[in-house]
Amino acid sequence: MRIGELAEHAKVSVRSLRYYEEQGLLSSTRSPGGQRHYTDKEIARVRFIQRLYTAGLSSRTIAELLPCVDSPSADNADTAWNRLVEERDRITENIKELTRARDALDLLMEMNRQHRDRLAAG
Repeated sequence: MRIGELAEHAKVSVRSLRYYEEQGLLSSTRSPGGQRHYTDKEIARVRFIQRLYTAGLSSRTIAELLPCVDSPSADNADTAWNRLVEERDRITENIKELTRARDALDLLMEMNRQHRDRLAAG
């Protein structure tokens, strides 16, 4: 199938598919005219890549995880598990930082309202 068909089946943009190829996450064969051609198995791969992006992973991290899909083995599964744990820990730390920032903003907003009330009472 051609790139537009893959995009339609996988529910992604053609631009995304080109990006995935640039990042080494997806490959295609080329026709003599230079058109990309894919097999049906790429639909599942693209959907899997999308799930990884949805989980907050970067293209570099996804590239590190794909050997688990391409060459399934206990070692690759363990490597992928460890990498996913690292990413989860990173996201958890980001959540903590965002929560601290939100709490600090809440305090500033409360201080603003108190100051505003004092000005109004004048």
